[in-house]
Amino acid sequence: MQALHSIPLSRGICATHQFYAFREGGEGSDAAGYHAPPPLHAMSDPDATDPAPEPAGPPYRHIRSFAMRRGHITHGQRRAVEQWFAAFGVPYAPQPLDFGQVFGRRAPVVLEIGFGMGETTAAIAQSRPDVDFLGVEVFTAGVGALLKRIDELALANVRIVHHDAVEVVRDMIPPDALAGVHIYFPDPWPKKRHHKRRLVAQPFIGLLASRIAPGGYLHCATDWEDYANQMLEVLGGEPQLVNTADGFAKEPANPLCRRPTTKFNARGERLGHGTWDLVFIRR
Repeated sequence: MQALHSIPLSRGICATHQFYAFREGGEGSDAAGYHAPPPLHAMSDPDATDPAPEPAGPPYRHIRSFAMRRGHITHGQRRAVEQWFAAFGVPYAPQPLDFGQVFGRRAPVVLEIGFGMGETTAAIAQSRPDVDFLGVEVFTAGVGALLKRIDELALANVRIVHHDAVEVVRDMIPPDALAGVHIYFPDPWPKKRHHKRRLVAQPFIGLLASRIAPGGYLHCATDWEDYANQMLEVLGGEPQLVNTADGFAKEPANPLCRRPTTKFNARGERLGHGTWDLVFIRR
């Protein structure tokens, strides 16, 4: 694992976000917000619906931080999935990944949880060719959008897992393996009765921290103040992590890059929303 202090701070783009289109559950979700992502081959049929939960896997189910329902996918996104997922996708499997085998080299690996449509994930990967990025996304439209960018920008340092991030972290990421983790603008689940669905919560954060190498980082960002305070409490209470600031980070930057203001951020700022960043280091 390359030491983080030896990796220069980039001034390039480093941001992504997860769209909030599915925050309320509704059609296609059960009481726990559970559905496995639809199979990629099903996207060739525009009328395909999401499958029932997969019966295979561990004997327990965690509460999902997302709710699946049929969403819009463009022809270009569908075509990108069909053409490029075999090359840049990593199928979910309950066994630890060998990152050297996945990327074809040994380099620092950053996990991107919920990359949305992938615009900023692709941009940071383009600006940091010395770092490998493993993106995890449940929505097929986002997977297709990022695959299009990978092709257009000829990116060799991005791979995608189309699956629930909790299960990916639990089953596929070895302990002490990650140089960093980005969780930018996860679904805030604003209604109090839905707070149990929030991603940045225990026991997931303890599990996630164990996958970060000592000296690696976890960078979270949100534009919901209530969720920001919960993040600060959860991360501050995790014994494997130490805050880089006295409270929220003064700058939207981590040891690898700076998180710029995206169009999504700018719209929120125009509506009077604040943005809160938290950067913690693995002990």
